[in-house]
Amino acid sequence: MIILVVNAGSSSLKYQLIDMSDESVIAKGNCDRIGIDGHINHKTADGRVLDEDCPFPTHTEAFMKLVECLTSGDAKVIDSMDAISAVGHRIVQGADVFDKSVLVTDEVIDKIDELRELAPVHNHAHALALRACKSVIPANVPQVVVFDTAFHQTMPPKAYMFGLPYDDYEKLHVRKYGFHGTSHRFVSKALAEAMGKDVKDLKIVSCHLGNGSSITAVDGGKSVDTSMGFTPLDGVVMGTRTGSVDPSAVTFVADKHGFTPSQMSEYMNKKSGFLGVSGVGSDNRDIQEAANNGNDKAQLVSDMLAYEIQKYIGAYAAAMNGLDAVLFTGGIGENSWEVREQVCQNMDFFGIKIDEALNRTIRGKLTKISTPDSKVEVWIVPTNEELLIARDTLELISK
Repeated sequence: MIILVVNAGSSSLKYQLIDMSDESVIAKGNCDRIGIDGHINHKTADGRVLDEDCPFPTHTEAFMKLVECLTSGDAKVIDSMDAISAVGHRIVQGADVFDKSVLVTDEVIDKIDELRELAPVHNHAHALALRACKSVIPANVPQVVVFDTAFHQTMPPKAYMFGLPYDDYEKLHVRKYGFHGTSHRFVSKALAEAMGKDVKDLKIVSCHLGNGSSITAVDGGKSVDTSMGFTPLDGVVMGTRTGSVDPSAVTFVADKHGFTPSQMSEYMNKKSGFLGVSGVGSDNRDIQEAANNGNDKAQLVSDMLAYEIQKYIGAYAAAMNGLDAVLFTGGIGENSWEVREQVCQNMDFFGIKIDEALNRTIRGKLTKISTPDSKVEVWIVPTNEELLIARDTLELISK
């Protein structure tokens, strides 16, 4: 059985074509920088590569390019989309409407799109990808949506409740939901295997860092707290998102600019973060290059991100009453030695020490980068949300 997994992020659309008989990857790729300029990197298992710039105004164009790469050209791997047995999609926000993975219908897509106000950068993009996929995939091929919020349902009320009147929770379902759950679930288990331990015996701070970033406290294999909240806007500073901000600062800025609530949401979700503070851009690679060239605002963004991550590590160590390991994953976490190094500096109180020379040479590879005398292990753990989504998809359609 061949399953296509589609993982639409805020500015990317990753995909993998997986043969579930042995969980081998037939082809994989990433449509990157969606809404900025556009680029695709497509690789087949036998080593063929397509790497080129493409215009990707939205996720729809990115998905159509994905289909083209799989079925035509020098890097094709299937003759048509009829060869696919099922499609699994990662969805950021299911709120309390979806508490488990479900088969895709028009009604499900509409409901996911309706929830876009809870995940403004993601859910509409998911809906676009789902509709584009539905228009190309044969009607008899089942599609499944796997929700990112599921892993965080183990958080206790003291972690997910806000200090708003309780009626807002009961009637409006306003609470912390948490995101990147598929990634945090995968990497925490992968880390335990790499350490030769049972995940139930570990206290882990998982740092998923990318255009969107979240930090999660994983105690005994379960999420007990996470940095993102009601929407993916909360937490550390991100590509175009503010991260945590005093709500009174939000109302003050909105009043001064004359923004409506929706305009203020747009301002905080798409015009802030790395982009808004630095004026350079939303991509961490651009930020690091500018910082290295002496751009003070880009350096400020870098300092803010590292400092905020450090604070979450400290807070979650307290929440779990211990800390065995810190892991870095996601596009920034796996590839930016600068961010990893800066986060792990001045963490002597926790006994965190990394091998800086080793850290600077590693990109996207499962590696322990802490020193032998570090009391807390530090790892790079490449995420594989796609494989987890494929497994969930297979399990659901098999029923």
